[in-house]
Amino acid sequence: MELLLFHAIPRGDMNPLAHLLIKRFGSLSAVLEADPKDVAAVKGIGEKAASFLAMIPQVTRRYFHDRVLRDRPKLNSSEAVADYLIPLMAGRPEEVFYVLCLDTQCRVVYPALISEGTVKEAAVYPRHVIEEAIRHRAASVILAHNHPAGTAKPSQQDHKLTRLLVQALGPLDIKVLDHIIVAGDKAYSFAREGILPAYEAV
Repeated sequence: MELLLFHAIPRGDMNPLAHLLIKRFGSLSAVLEADPKDVAAVKGIGEKAASFLAMIPQVTRRYFHDRVLRDRPKLNSSEAVADYLIPLMAGRPEEVFYVLCLDTQCRVVYPALISEGTVKEAAVYPRHVIEEAIRHRAASVILAHNHPAGTAKPSQQDHKLTRLLVQALGPLDIKVLDHIIVAGDKAYSFAREGILPAYEAV
């Protein structure tokens, strides 16, 4: 924290200010994930330094995700999917929902961000999921979202949404391979747990 502050506020000893931030927010990660307005309100910080600190998780997330994208791994196991998704969602204080559009070799064509919400939920509409899957010519998809303030265990709403999207994409011959829930460095896989619903043609 002291080193980061030195680059954001290149003057004098940043040690006291670093300790003040850690004491105020509780930890390094809490400081970096805090609302920049709250950080800027701490005496001696200001808007410029607060914006710089808030940028760190975003850059880190993009860096790790870019490393995964560079090699275009096959997402043919729940472990491979978790390795792909955990960096993509790292440091996000709000719930987000992604649809990973895959080619016939289970490589990611495009990670479509469908929704960004609050700490507790993100609104997801089947029409938006269908549009992204068709736009990127997905052979199959993997659903993914995070639980920033809880465990990776799925809620009843998660189960309901999964069934709804499986049924919505089924008639288009786009198979849902998995639904992954990320919470920190943990990931829950519907497919691995044997609870991924199957498409039922009407």
